[in-house]
This record gives sequence, C-alpha cells and structure tokens, in this order.
Amino acid sequence: MAPPLQIKHWTSRLTLLSLAWLAASAIIPSAQAQTYTILYSFQGENDGAYPHGVIVDAQGNLYGTTSAYGGYSYDGTAFKLNPLNQEAILYKFLAGYGSNPFSGVIEDARGDFFGATLYGGSYGLGTVFGIDAKGNEVVLHNFTGVAGDGEYPEGGLLQDAAGNLYGTALYAGKPGCGNGMGCGMVFKISKTGEETQLHIFTGHADGGWPIANLVSDKVGNLYGTASGGGDTNCDGGYGCGTVFKIDAQGNYTVLYTFTGGTSDGATPEAGLILDSAGNLYGTTQFGGTAGLGTVFKLDPAGQETVLYSFLGPPEDGSFPAFSPLFRDAAGNLYGETTSGGDPCSYGVPGCGIIFMLNPSGKETVLHYFMGSGDGAYPVGGLTPDGKGNLYGATGYGGPFSNICIDYDIEYGCGTVFKLTP
Repeated sequence: MAPPLQIKHWTSRLTLLSLAWLAASAIIPSAQAQTYTILYSFQGENDGAYPHGVIVDAQGNLYGTTSAYGGYSYDGTAFKLNPLNQEAILYKFLAGYGSNPFSGVIEDARGDFFGATLYGGSYGLGTVFGIDAKGNEVVLHNFTGVAGDGEYPEGGLLQDAAGNLYGTALYAGKPGCGNGMGCGMVFKISKTGEETQLHIFTGHADGGWPIANLVSDKVGNLYGTASGGGDTNCDGGYGCGTVFKIDAQGNYTVLYTFTGGTSDGATPEAGLILDSAGNLYGTTQFGGTAGLGTVFKLDPAGQETVLYSFLGPPEDGSFPAFSPLFRDAAGNLYGETTSGGDPCSYGVPGCGIIFMLNPSGKETVLHYFMGSGDGAYPVGGLTPDGKGNLYGATGYGGPFSNICIDYDIEYGCGTVFKLTP
C-alpha cells in the first residue's frame, strides 16, 4: 500500500519536474567553506519516511514529522533527534486521530508541539493536533469540509502569544473551483479547539488553494500566499497566485497578484518571511527568466522585486516549492529548491540545491543534493540554531530501503541534515 503522500505529491512532482528541466543555465559559484552532514537517514518501516523539515531547541534537539510509515501504521510520525543523532518517536499517527502530516511542528514555551495532518481525523479531511512532551496527542480540530470548514491542511501552523493557532487549508468553502471542494481557507483555532474562519477563498481575485504557513507582524497582522487565483494566465486558468494580508480586525487584502511572466513569478507554494522594515520575502515555484521559479521581495507599498530567477540544471536549482526562506542578520537569504543542480543518482532534472542570495541578489550554491546516501528533494525550509548552523530535511534520498520505492525506483526514505555555511 503506497501512502497518500506518494500518490498526491511526490509522484506528480517528479513527473512535473522531469518535463521541465531543459532550461537555459549559467555558471553559478559554489561555496567551498561550508560543511554538509547527514544527521539521520530514515528507513521507513519503524522510524517513518518522508520528513518535512525540522525545528531546533536550545539544547540542540531537532523535532519534525514524517508523512508516512512508522511502525504499525502507514500514517506517519512525530519524531525527536537528539544531539547524538539518535531518533525517538514522539507519536505514531493513526487515521482516526489524524494521518500523514505534510508539514512540520511548532513548539510552545511549555514544550508542547502543534501541527496539522493532511488526512485522517473523524472525517478523513485532516486535523490540527497537539502533542505534549510525554507523547500524548490531542486532536484540537477535525476538519469537516461542511459549512465553509476546511479540507486538507497542507501547511504548517503559527501560534500567537495567547496560544491561538493559525493556518491554511487547501480546500474549503462553497463547491466549485473546478474540484467541487472549494478554494481553501485561512483559519484560527483557539486553545480550546474553537475554529474561526478568517477567510474563505473564491479562486478569483483574492486567490485560491493556499498551501503554506502564515507569518505575523508585531501588531498581529497575518501574511500568506495563495498558490492559485488572481491573474488567470497560469495553470489553465486556475491563476498565478497572490500574496495576502489579514489584519488584526479580520480584514482581508490582496497585496500582490502574480502574472507568471519572465519578469514575475507564479504559483507561490512556500510561506513568507518578514523583516524589521516590513518587507516580505518568498519564492514562486514557476515564472521568472526561465520559468523555473523565483525569489521575490514585496515592500510595504506592494512593490514586488524579483531578486533571483532560477535557471535550472546542471549548475542551478529549479522549482523552489514548499520551503520558506531564512534571512540572516546580514540580509543574506537562504533556501532550497526541490529540483535542479547536477544530475543526481535519480537522473535529470537533479535532486535540488541549497542556495544563498546576498543582498545584491547574487546566488551561491551551498550544496547539490545527489540522491542515494546524500538526500534528495529538500522540503520544509532551513532552521538556524543561533550558532551559524542550518538544519533541514530531504523528502527522499538516503541509503537503500526496500520500503521507499516508487515505480520500481528506489528513492530512499529521506534524511535530516546540518549545513554550516
């Protein structure tokens, strides 16, 4: 039995990327001083498979989720990796209580973890959950898909000072949007599990199908991306996507609408980051000079600047999907692409890269993923530890496992890695 993730996401992604790699390329400098280390490689059967990013605590422990396998079910795990790189399973998901998390977890001041599952729950449409330090799980919300409620929360969560959780669901609202399940929503879940629908997307000018997590500013405004809607030039009329804001009073505003041209991006599928001046930074999966994705900046006046257009293999990455950026104190941006780079053990179009953009927009490739043993198709973004190290996860790759095989290709079950730039 193949876990839903393989069918819904990775298989379609690999097919898409293999059709799009024949783009122009340029010589991209590769940094020589960085150190890349595999901290853990998943095997699938007992420890889980297909991780989606990690967070790090003050003691150097890493926490994350796998979207499949993990013992007596195929439903994924929440895990801890200690500084000795020993993995412990915090929780094994079961369909009735949520299954297949496609995003990582966040941690509160008490040491409790929160996240969302793409599937499972009382209605099979996903959940918002909490896990305490002892591994006890509570389902805070079961998505129903009824009366505007969401379906399939694919992105991660954001928590405010009062303990409320915020996120997005891929589908929601009135039937339509070409799928009969609605165009998605932004939601709030209180500490007691009460849901508030902050915005129901229409798939038109306001955007549609949000996939990523949200970010907030100091006064409680929320910012996010919708992967579709807006300008209808992209994706057969489904739209090129938008950047939006929901203020503390619940008012929804579109800050930017992507057009998909060579001078603009299309299909933002990763969350945003915010600097102290109010500028937003993010990526688009498509668009740009070669149509292989962009890194962009959006200033408080709504002026967008494409900081970088990915050029694809063999030297550059392509398709920066599902991985938010990280910005250091010097203004350098770090991120991942799910494809591109040198041909890896899985062949073209490459297994992805880790990159850095300096404040002038010059790219340096920090690591080319090579597939077997090394990791492939990074997702979830990079997490700093305050000491100059960055941590992340690859959805595939690592050593051989007879569990993680698609279409007779052994892709590996994924890795957790450390990078010192």
